[in-house]
Amino acid sequence: MPLSPDSIEQGLANRRRVLGDAWVDQSIANANALNVEFQRLITSYAWDQVWSRPGLDRRTRRLMVLATTAAMGRWEEFELHIRTGLLADPSDAEAAPLDVDTIKEVLLQTAVYAGVPAGNTGMAIALKVLRELGRAPAPAAFGLEPGAA
Repeated sequence: MPLSPDSIEQGLANRRRVLGDAWVDQSIANANALNVEFQRLITSYAWDQVWSRPGLDRRTRRLMVLATTAAMGRWEEFELHIRTGLLADPSDAEAAPLDVDTIKEVLLQTAVYAGVPAGNTGMAIALKVLRELGRAPAPAAFGLEPGAA
């Protein structure tokens, strides 16, 4: 199936909105004879034909990407979506922004349905990214300390 220029253009627009210009510019700059057709394919197929569909909003799509990539151990893609979701403008729903509470809920659900190791690794990667972004969560009491209810 030939890829239409309109589909590639729309896919690039969606990809930029969700992953940010820097990531997309880097991907395009790294295009070569081996991967350029693959880059065009995912831009058209994933980023236009799937991410442009009306059935789910972009936030839901990003949450599904997080759960799926964690369940499958696709940690590079998981980290990409954690990072770009945290960096997305919280007032721009089309950028599919993330917050710490949402990441926590996705990983708790993933741990139950895909296994504790997936949830554990996901938590470690999310924490690493949060620290790198200067947004490390505050310490919290476990609840078994003397005097804790």
